[in-house]
Amino acid sequence: MTKTTARPHARSERRPTGRGVATAAQPAPEQGPGADTDAIRVGAFLLSAQFPGQSHGEVLDRTVSAALTAERVGLDAVWLAEHHFVPYGVCPDAATLAGILLGRTRRIGVGTAVSVLSTRHPVALGEQAALLHLTSGGRFTLGVGRGGPWIDLAVFGGGLEAYERGFPERLDLLLRWLHGARVGGSGPQFDFPEVAVVPRAVEPARRTDLTGWLGLDGPAPTAAVIPRQRQEPPQQPQSGPPVVMACTSPAGVRTAAERGLPMLLGMHSGDEDKRDMLAAYRAAWRAAGRGEEQLARVQREHVAAGVVQVDDQAGAARDSLLRAMPDFFAYGLGAHRTVDGRERSMRDPRAYTELLCDLHAVGTPRQCADRLLATAEGTGIRRFALLAEGSGDTAATLHNLDRIGDEVLPQLR
Repeated sequence: MTKTTARPHARSERRPTGRGVATAAQPAPEQGPGADTDAIRVGAFLLSAQFPGQSHGEVLDRTVSAALTAERVGLDAVWLAEHHFVPYGVCPDAATLAGILLGRTRRIGVGTAVSVLSTRHPVALGEQAALLHLTSGGRFTLGVGRGGPWIDLAVFGGGLEAYERGFPERLDLLLRWLHGARVGGSGPQFDFPEVAVVPRAVEPARRTDLTGWLGLDGPAPTAAVIPRQRQEPPQQPQSGPPVVMACTSPAGVRTAAERGLPMLLGMHSGDEDKRDMLAAYRAAWRAAGRGEEQLARVQREHVAAGVVQVDDQAGAARDSLLRAMPDFFAYGLGAHRTVDGRERSMRDPRAYTELLCDLHAVGTPRQCADRLLATAEGTGIRRFALLAEGSGDTAATLHNLDRIGDEVLPQLR
């Protein structure tokens, strides 16, 4: 395992921002009237990566610690990956981990990046998402994706059909569940009688966190000390949890645009790739007859995944990733097995690490901020989910997050 010693770095005291995660069609509720909807929002992408020599418990402890640090230093959100049977990521259920982190935090948004629909029943995932949405005061975002042609499909019973042709049906059933009162299935994969949606994510619901509507900064007071006229929290209309969709192909872009979902773009995409996908998204959106005003809102909610590593010298930041990530990629990605024995090609681990360093926020604080600002200016994307654990070391990961909060975020405002 590659070990990196975190350089001592003085931190200023910082209060979490608590902005949360916005929906596709409206700004985040915490932003309030007149908020700057064009602000750049930086979140942490937590892969739960198992670097060589690490135990599963050590990896998950790093993930939880990183999420708590991300809230403390003022990041907008944490995004959780989901994988099965491989050390590339040891979290098998991103929504379950999201529930744990929502219980451990108070202000930061928590999203899945992504929950894999090819191996999940859409109704079960919809129930889970509604539960997290209602009990967190709207801090949960559901990211979904098709996944890959991995052995997972055989283990969980969906088979190759679920991956190759089944995603649209699964996505549509999930969206109907998240926005309906009664839902039935009548497709080739899911055929069942109409049932009641419980709990309903879209019905008016009371805020469970009284500090949010009382404007308090400590634990919620008991009913005995709440002024009589304030004892009943105002009814908050719920539009359901925001949903984003991982897009890696033209077909995926069309699927997202036709359903009005913002995209989550992968780490391998440079700014030119992002512009091409955004142009394809706009074309598919208009071809589906959707309106320009809603398009403008949804485009602010696209999310770009990337890597971030902050150091006093650009070369030192790059070296810390090149020391650890190639071995991790060889170890983690090399463990994938296809469901049908098909041949699969794998990127050269060192070349891929170098590509990520070239594309993303790796360098001094000023260079990291400039890279994010350049992407925002060149593509219009304002939300980022950045992998901060590329050193493979817990202390170095938390130190990296500290520097992002202290030295990068202020330069984005």
